Amino acid sequence: MNRKIFLITIGLLISLAMILGGCTPETVTIVETVEVEKLVEVEKEVQVHVEKSVLIYNSMHGDPEPRAADEEIVKNFMEANPDIEVIHSIVAHEDFKTAIRAYLTASTPPDVLTWFAGNRARFFIDNDQIMDISDVWESEGWNDSYPKGFQALSTVDGKQYFLPTSWYWWAVYYRVSIFDELGLEVPETWDEFLAVNETLKDNGYIPIAIGTKYRWTAAAWFDYLNMRINGPEFHINLMLGTESYDDPRVAKVFEYWRVLLDNGYFLEDAAAYAWAEALEPLIAGEAAMYLMGDFIRDSVPDEIEADLDFFRFPIIDSSILIGEDAPTDGYFLAANAPNPEAAKQFLAYLGSVEVQTYNAEQLGRLPTNSGVDRTLFNESQQKGMELIDGADFVAQFYDRDTTPEMADEGMNAFMAFWDDPDSIDELLVELEAVRQEIFVEE
Repeated sequence: MNRKIFLITIGLLISLAMILGGCTPETVTIVETVEVEKLVEVEKEVQVHVEKSVLIYNSMHGDPEPRAADEEIVKNFMEANPDIEVIHSIVAHEDFKTAIRAYLTASTPPDVLTWFAGNRARFFIDNDQIMDISDVWESEGWNDSYPKGFQALSTVDGKQYFLPTSWYWWAVYYRVSIFDELGLEVPETWDEFLAVNETLKDNGYIPIAIGTKYRWTAAAWFDYLNMRINGPEFHINLMLGTESYDDPRVAKVFEYWRVLLDNGYFLEDAAAYAWAEALEPLIAGEAAMYLMGDFIRDSVPDEIEADLDFFRFPIIDSSILIGEDAPTDGYFLAANAPNPEAAKQFLAYLGSVEVQTYNAEQLGRLPTNSGVDRTLFNESQQKGMELIDGADFVAQFYDRDTTPEMADEGMNAFMAFWDDPDSIDELLVELEAVRQEIFVEE
C-alpha cells in the first residue's frame, strides 16, 4: 500500500475511534496533516536530488581577487538555478594553459572553460573541440549588445564559438603637455601622424618611445600597420597561415614601417630597453608618444598619468575596415560537454549585464556587453570602450593570433628588420618558408 494512503487511512481510523470515545477529532487531524506534510517534504527533497543537473566548470582565475569573484559568481548562479550544481575547479593560470589540451581530449571533458580569444581559441575550434554556441548568442541578444569587433573575433565561418567577457585596449599614448606646447593636434591619418613626428623631432623631442629588448613591442607595430594597410581580415588570415609572408602586401607593411625608422622617429638603441625602461624618456618629458596597451598607466607616476592621453592608431586607407588590438579573455563550451544545456545556461549568465557589471565593480574589468552602465568607469576607460565600439574587428596581438612557433620566427624577423631594413626581402622569404613548414605540419 502507498505510504501516504496508509497514513491517511490510519489517521481516519484513529479519528473515528476517538469520536466514538467522546474525543474531538480536531487534534487528530493536526497530527495527520503534519505527518502527510512531512512525507510530501521528503518526497520533494528526493525529487530535487534526482532531477539536479551537474555542470563542470574549469577556471584559470587563480589569483586571490579573481578567485573570490569567480566563486561568488558560481554561488549566485546556483542560487538562481537550484536545479543545477556547478562543480567548480580553479587551476593556476600557467598550469591551466598546460592542462587544457588534456581537458578537451578527455572522455568526459569539463562543460565550461575559461580561455583566450584569437588563435588560442581558434586552434581548438579548428580541431572540433569547441562547441558552436550561435544559439546562445541569438537567444541572449548578444549580436545586438556586443560591439561588432567582439562579435567578429568570436565568429568562424558565420558561427559563434567564443564568449568574450573582459579585455584591454592598445593605442598611441602621448604627453598632452608636449602636444600643447607645440600646438599639435591629435593625428587621425598617417600623413598627419608623420607631420606630428617631424615637428616633434625638429623641436628636440624623441617622437616615439619604444623598448624592443623583449620583441613583442615591435610586433604591435606590425599588427597595426598590417591592419591599417591590408585590413584585419588579411591580417588574421596571415596569422592563421592561410596568407603568405612573401605576398607583396606584407612587403608594403615594412615599407611604411621603414619610413619611421629611416627618419629617426623611434628612440635610439631601442633593443637596449625593456618596455618599462623605455618609459623613462616619456616620463622625463624627452619623448612624446608610445604605442602600448592601457597597462602603461600602471607604470607611470600619478602626475604623469594625469598628463597622459591616447589616440587611435592613425588611419592609412579610409576604405579599409578598422582593426584594433585588444587582448580578450572569455569562455567556451567543450564540443563534447556532458551537460550542454546547463552549460549554455551558465554561459548566458556569464555574458549577462549582471555578471559583467559585478566584474566591473569588483575587479575593474572592462565589459564586452554594451548594456553595462558606463558611468561605472572613469573617463579614460570610457574613451577606450568608445575606441573599441568603433572597430570592425578586434585582434588579440601578434603572439596570440598566430601559433607560438610562427610568432617566435616572426618577432625574430621584426628585430632583424629593425637592425637592417635592407634585409626585408630575404627575411620575408625565410618567413614564408617557415610558414609553409609550420602550417603544413598542422
